[in-house]
Amino acid sequence: MLLLIDVGNTNTVFALYDEREPKGQWRLSTARERTAEEYAALLIQLLSIGGFARQDVGAVIISSVVPQTVFPLRLMSHQFFACRAFVVGEDVPIPIQNKLLNPREAGADRLVNALAAVRRYPPPLMIVDFGTATTFDIVDDEGAFMGGIIAPGINLSIEALHLAAAKLPRIAVEPPPQVIGRSTVQAMQSGVFWGYVGLIEGLAQRVQAEYGKPMTVIATGGLAPLFARHCTTVEHVDRDLTMIGLVEIYLENRDLIRSGKKEDQ
Repeated sequence: MLLLIDVGNTNTVFALYDEREPKGQWRLSTARERTAEEYAALLIQLLSIGGFARQDVGAVIISSVVPQTVFPLRLMSHQFFACRAFVVGEDVPIPIQNKLLNPREAGADRLVNALAAVRRYPPPLMIVDFGTATTFDIVDDEGAFMGGIIAPGINLSIEALHLAAAKLPRIAVEPPPQVIGRSTVQAMQSGVFWGYVGLIEGLAQRVQAEYGKPMTVIATGGLAPLFARHCTTVEHVDRDLTMIGLVEIYLENRDLIRSGKKEDQ
């Protein structure tokens, strides 16, 4: 089976796939100082809880926006899973045209999401990803990545608000009973939740007006279902879009990646 690793700034997601069929998914906090042995100890235990053994892993593919994590994950793959880990954008290409002024600036996760979206929906597309940052990635009529928008993530905004204002508590991300808050917590929830709904809808409208035609809007990330219920512009929710993109990259490079298997355990 295929082990997918998506390293974000906040969380690292591990997923096990058999071709396009998901078998299991596990999430750890991203720690830049975590060693190969620590990754292995945690992951092997999680696989075991899910009913899998490390011998079930036949290939490893990584997407990372945190460069410090790549070496220990490569080492873990070699030492504990007898596989060479292939890093997208380095060892295997991301098969989507990149129209940024400086193509190197595009994060691997954004390109992988765009690829997955193109394979599932007709372009032009807008992908709204609720991660450490809230990103809006645009795919044009030709299926090329055009660029997009990067805004502070929701949880990042909540934490900044709490840290910068001594009397403001940490809050959960949820819609309050009404827009006008009748307490400090409700007021903060309204500002964060409805503020982001306004951000999403406003930017979606501006992007489509600038582009000159409607786009299919897809939401992804953990908070996507919550916000999609309240955003009239969001048409589809695909929480695992990054994993879908990584599977597509694997299938296109299957022979090369399978050749990275070193030995049977």
